[in-house]
Amino acid sequence: MPGIEELAAAVQHNCDLADAVHAQDLSLCTYLLQMREFFRWERGLPLDRLPDRAEVGRWIAMREAHWESLAGQADSHFDSLPIDGGVDAFDEVAANARLDPHGLVYAAGLARFRRPEFVLAERLDSQTREGASIVVTGREHARGLNPPMATSRGDQVLVRRDVLRRWLGTRLELSQQRPSAEGLCAAADAWQVGDDREAALDRIAAAETETLILHELGERRAAALLGPQWEHMLESLDDHRSELVARAIRDLLADCESTLPTLLERDERASIHFWFANLEGMRGLLAPELRAGYLRWRSAAPGAPGASAALADAVQAQREHWLAQARALLAAWHEAAAPGAVAFSEALVAAARVESPPG
Repeated sequence: MPGIEELAAAVQHNCDLADAVHAQDLSLCTYLLQMREFFRWERGLPLDRLPDRAEVGRWIAMREAHWESLAGQADSHFDSLPIDGGVDAFDEVAANARLDPHGLVYAAGLARFRRPEFVLAERLDSQTREGASIVVTGREHARGLNPPMATSRGDQVLVRRDVLRRWLGTRLELSQQRPSAEGLCAAADAWQVGDDREAALDRIAAAETETLILHELGERRAAALLGPQWEHMLESLDDHRSELVARAIRDLLADCESTLPTLLERDERASIHFWFANLEGMRGLLAPELRAGYLRWRSAAPGAPGASAALADAVQAQREHWLAQARALLAAWHEAAAPGAVAFSEALVAAARVESPPG
C-alpha cells in the first residue's frame, strides 16, 4: 500500500488526463466558475475568502498549459493505481478493498457526455437504503475540474460532500448578489445563515446531503421503471443537447418519484425552497408546471391548510408526466434509433419554448 501522497498524485494525473480533453466541453461561464473553485480546492482556501483575480489568472494559464501538454495522450489510456503492483484505474472494487481499512474511498467511472471521472476522498459515512450501499465522502485528495456531487453505479451511491459544500458556497454568494433570486433567498432565510458562513455551510451541506441521497434513490427507482434500454439509448446519443434533454427528463422523474415527496412529507421547507431555486437550465425549461405549483405553495403561509397537499398533488402529476415522456422518448429511439430520440428531444424543447417565451 503506497503513501497517500503517491496514490493521490496518481489519481490526480488521471483526473488531469480527462480534463485535458473534456474541460473544453464546458460553457465559458461554467468553466471560469469551476476553475475558480478548482483553484480554491488546490490551494486549500476557505470558501468565505475570495481568491485574488490576478493569482487565479496566472494559475489558469499554468493549468491550461499543463492540460495542453497532456492532450496528446487523449483519454483512452489512464495510469494504473500504485496498489499491489498496479490496479486498473477503473477497478473500484480492487482499489477500495485495500483503501477501506484506511478510511479512504476511490471512485472511477463515466460522467455525463462520457467524461471519465476519478476521485480519492476520505469516507465520512456509509449506510444502506433500498438495497443501495451509500457512501458519503468528505475531504478530497484528488479530483477533476467539474466533479458531480453524487453518482450512482449499480448498487453503489456516492455523495461527495466537499463538492456539495463548495457548490453551496457559490449559491450563497449568489443569494447575496441577487436578493431577488427566486427561492434562493427564501432558502437562505430558512437556513438562518448568519455571519459565520463556514459554520453555516457545514450545517447546510449536512442537510442537503440527504437531498442528494433522495435524488440518487429516485434515480434507482427511475432506472427500474425504464429498464436497461434507457442507458443503451444514452450511450447511442452523440448529440449533447439530446443527452441533456434525456437526463433532464429522468432527473425530473427521479425527484418527483423520491426527493420532493419525501421533503414535503418531512416539511423540510429550506430544502424545498433550495430545490426549486435550482430548477433551472433544461429542467427549468421543461417543467413550468412544477414551478407554478411551488410558487403557489410559497405564497401560502407556512402550515396553511392544503398548501403542502396541493404541491404534493402537483408533484405526483408531474411524476406521471415525466414517466410518460421518458417512455415516449424510448419509443422514439426504438423506432428510429438515435435520430428518433434527437427528433423527439428537439420537439419537446421547441414546445417548451413556445409555452415559456423569453422575457
